Amino acid sequence: MTLYHFVGIKGSGMSALAQILHDKGYHVQGSDVEKYFFTQASLEKSNITILPFNRENIKPNMRVIAGNAYPDTHEEIEEAERLGIPVIRYHAFLGELLEKFASIAITGSHGKTSTTGLMAHVIGGAKPTSFLIGDGTGSGVKDADYFVFEACEYRRHFLAYHPDYAIMTNIDFDHPDYFTNIDDVFSAFQDMAMQVNKAIIAYGDDDYLQKIQAKAPVLYYGFREENDFQARNVQTSSNGTSFDVYVRNNFYANFEIPLYGEHNVLNALSVIALCQYEDIDVNILKEQFLSFKGVKRRFTEKQVGNQILVDDYAHHPAEISATIQAARQKYPEKSVVAVFQPHTFTRTQTFLQEFAESLSEADKVYLCDIFGSARENHGKLTIEDLRDQIDGAEVLDEKDTSPLALHDQAVILFMGAGDIQKFQLEYEDFLAKQLKKAQ
Repeated sequence: MTLYHFVGIKGSGMSALAQILHDKGYHVQGSDVEKYFFTQASLEKSNITILPFNRENIKPNMRVIAGNAYPDTHEEIEEAERLGIPVIRYHAFLGELLEKFASIAITGSHGKTSTTGLMAHVIGGAKPTSFLIGDGTGSGVKDADYFVFEACEYRRHFLAYHPDYAIMTNIDFDHPDYFTNIDDVFSAFQDMAMQVNKAIIAYGDDDYLQKIQAKAPVLYYGFREENDFQARNVQTSSNGTSFDVYVRNNFYANFEIPLYGEHNVLNALSVIALCQYEDIDVNILKEQFLSFKGVKRRFTEKQVGNQILVDDYAHHPAEISATIQAARQKYPEKSVVAVFQPHTFTRTQTFLQEFAESLSEADKVYLCDIFGSARENHGKLTIEDLRDQIDGAEVLDEKDTSPLALHDQAVILFMGAGDIQKFQLEYEDFLAKQLKKAQ
């Protein structure tokens, strides 16, 4: 029987894809660096073997799926080539898999993971649904009607897909190590739009998405009246956010979501639009929204004493602003402290001023050293360059997170796409020791 071997199995997409194949009864294993990543918890729960990188992991009769973070010169990929084993990249394999389902691609510069998780949960309440979420979560449901998946624009990988539907949440300049400017990003989304078969649900308040052309119908959602699907009368409470939905200026229904921030209203509105297009019962939508528990590393909360600790993937200025806004809406009586770890040197350099402006929306800012990546692990820029742009900002030492304890009654946002979690874990450990001393 064929064994599927994942090179870089701890990657968020790779982890989710491995779980999907495992659920469908395939034999799955993988390899990665010997460092803890939050994605591996789900793999371990499914008893999927995770090996350290080693060319000896590669054996005949395997099917090798390689993560996009690793070059063709990686030892396991080279060994597969030597043995005559075809190596297929993650996005290409996923493209093949999608052809078996009614597929729903969730793409955009921001909000992909949250929207994918929300769509999978909501439409899954109506019909069997498989899903692949960028937080490392995947599920392969037997006889699924839908396959909901996150489609990343980086290096135009999403052009491997020809989905039935696509939700496009926004177009913004990101991944400056690959895209040259916003027009380059737009061209990628335009190419993707031409590959969608049934319909595109696009954020209509985005000027770039208004320019999208496609063979399939394009339906728009947003806050403006000219959108096909519009959110009105947005209200927040201790339970979350409620809003009315109008379809082409006709009242459709009122919805409540256990989430905060305008970005989450828009994410929900995109899901409502697609489900309404697919004739999903509105009462099922309402029920499913109320039971949504969120996705990993998207405003994941923990209360410790008088502080709320939040783990969030925000790594772009727009995402930082959205996360701070959500914190202020949910906890209006608390101060907001940002602990931010920049992700990649090119992104930090490109958006240095924008990072400073968005982080300054918090009451206090702590910065962690820049996190490189498998594709870029050094640069001339230092964290002090960003610190100097923000009034009162301090650099936080991983081995001494005690300054965070000075902010009683605060929401502390640990934000970043690298390993910012280690700062939160170190701080939680510090608090536990302080509590033990006090006893």
